[in-house]
Amino acid sequence: MARRAVTNGFRLVSGIMKFADFVCFKATIPKLQAKDRDGAIAELVSALDKAGRLEKDACNDIIRALIKRENEASTGMGKGVAIPHVKYQAVKDVVAVIGQSDTGIDFSALDEQPVYSVILLISPIDNPDRHLQAMENIFRHLQQEKFRRFLRQCRGPEEVEDLLREADDNPTL
Repeated sequence: MARRAVTNGFRLVSGIMKFADFVCFKATIPKLQAKDRDGAIAELVSALDKAGRLEKDACNDIIRALIKRENEASTGMGKGVAIPHVKYQAVKDVVAVIGQSDTGIDFSALDEQPVYSVILLISPIDNPDRHLQAMENIFRHLQQEKFRRFLRQCRGPEEVEDLLREADDNPTL
């Protein structure tokens, strides 16, 4: 049995942050309306704002920061996935939201293919370790073709939550 500890408000198993520690399932968007990168980012940040996960009046600044970051280097990692992320002073804890696109979005991905699954991550500036732990978790799972395929097949927030909780419990998913 894995040893569990509580550190900085996050459940850690053997020092690994879980999806359930930072993904806002309430804000999941199973069918993004946006057809472009900037619109998808705005839609996802707005969902986090509506879910009460952002500081008051920070939404537009966070959207601008994410787009600026995206303009510097694409977060489209290829294989249908993008991970827009930014460190921002107006968040207290690491928070992520997941959005799905049926038609695909141009994120200037490394493989030049459209993105169907977007995992947007916002982290506090003053705790880079949490940001790195969350990114490590996301990348570890997204490297697995089976996980990417299951994520793309999710059709509702409950399915996304079920998949991520299963991935937390079974890292080889």
